[in-house]
Amino acid sequence: MTKTRIERVEPILWDRWLLLKICCEDGTVGIGEGGVHGWQRPTATMIEVMARYLVGQDPARIEHHYQWLYRSSHFMGSVVQGALSAIDIALWDIKGKRLGVPVYDLLGGRTRDRVRCYMHVRGDSIDELAAGARAKVDAGFTAVRFDPFGAEYHRYASYSKWADEAVRSVAAVRDAVGPDIDLCVEIHRRMAPAESIALGRRLERFNPFFYEDPMLPDSPAVMGQVHERCNLPIATGERFTTIFEFQQVLEAGGAAYVRPDLCLCGGMSGCKKVAALAEAQHVRVIPHNPLSPVSTAACVQLDACIPNFALQEYTGESEPPKSELLVEPLLLEDGHLLVPDGPGLGIELDDAALARHPVQDKVLDTPLGRDGSVRDY
Repeated sequence: MTKTRIERVEPILWDRWLLLKICCEDGTVGIGEGGVHGWQRPTATMIEVMARYLVGQDPARIEHHYQWLYRSSHFMGSVVQGALSAIDIALWDIKGKRLGVPVYDLLGGRTRDRVRCYMHVRGDSIDELAAGARAKVDAGFTAVRFDPFGAEYHRYASYSKWADEAVRSVAAVRDAVGPDIDLCVEIHRRMAPAESIALGRRLERFNPFFYEDPMLPDSPAVMGQVHERCNLPIATGERFTTIFEFQQVLEAGGAAYVRPDLCLCGGMSGCKKVAALAEAQHVRVIPHNPLSPVSTAACVQLDACIPNFALQEYTGESEPPKSELLVEPLLLEDGHLLVPDGPGLGIELDDAALARHPVQDKVLDTPLGRDGSVRDY
C-alpha cells in the first residue's frame, strides 16, 4: 500500500453533535465524532488547532499522533480529549478503509456477531415510564434504561419523598416488563454517598442489571465504599477522559461495569486500553453513547473485538435527524446491533443530511434546588 498524507481536517457542527472528516491525498475520508456532550464549539476549535499538526502527516501513525497531541501542552481535559477522540476514530476509519477491513479486524478480530443493546425509556409519570419500558421490550429489547426520579427531582422537599418515588418507579417498571428483562437504573450523580447506599439497598429486591453513577465520580475511594455497601453492581465512567481515571476507580473497587465514551476517552485507542484494564479486574464494559450514529458505529467496532463487553447504550436512530445521517444505517434486530463487515467503521455520511440540520447550541439550564443552590443533573 502506497503512503498517503492527511490533506484536510474538517470539524462539522451538526445539530447537537460534533462530527469530523479527515481527508487524505488519495481520496480516503475518515469519519469521527467528538463527545464533550453539549460543548461542541470549543471542541471544534481544539480540532482546528490540532489540524495544524495533522495536515501533511501519515494517517497510519495513530498512536504516535495521539501521544504527540496529548502531550503537547501542560494542560489537558475534556475539550482536549474530545478533539483527540474524534481524530483517533477518524484515523482508525482511514486505516480500515485503506486496508479494506473493519476496524475490529485491526484490533484483534471479531469476538461476536451482534451487540446487545439497552434502550432509553422516559415518561412524565410512573405510569408512562412503565408503559414506555413495556413498549421497548415489545420492540425486541431485553434491557431498558431509565431515570427513576421525576423531572423536578431537585424541587423535592425531602430525601424520603425523593427516594420513595424512585422505589415506586423501579417497582412499576419491573412489574411492567417482568423478571426476565434487565433494568438499568440511571441516577445521574444526584445523590450523596450515604443516600446512594440507602437507596441501593432498597432497590436490591428488583435485581437491577446496574446502578449507574449513584454519586459524583470524583472520589474513587468513596465510590468503592458505596459499591461495597449498597449491594448493587455500579456502572460509572462516562465522564472520564483518560485511562488513569479508570485505573483509579477499578483499584478502589468502585465499579462492576465501566462506561467509557469512545468520543471522549481517547477514541478507539483509549477505550481499547480501558477495556483491557477492566478485563484484568474481571469488570465488563458498557460503552457510553448519547451521541450520533457515528458514535454508535465506533462503539460497535469496540464491542465486536473485546472479550469483556456487556451491553451497549443505544439511544435510537430511527427518527430524524439521526436517521438521515448515514447512507446505510447500522442494522438493528431484536434489540441487537449487527456487527458490520464493511471497511473502517462500516459507514458513510450522507452529505445532504449534513446541510439540512444546523447546529443547536447548548442551553445553560443548570437545575436549582428549593433553597436556590446548584444541583447536579
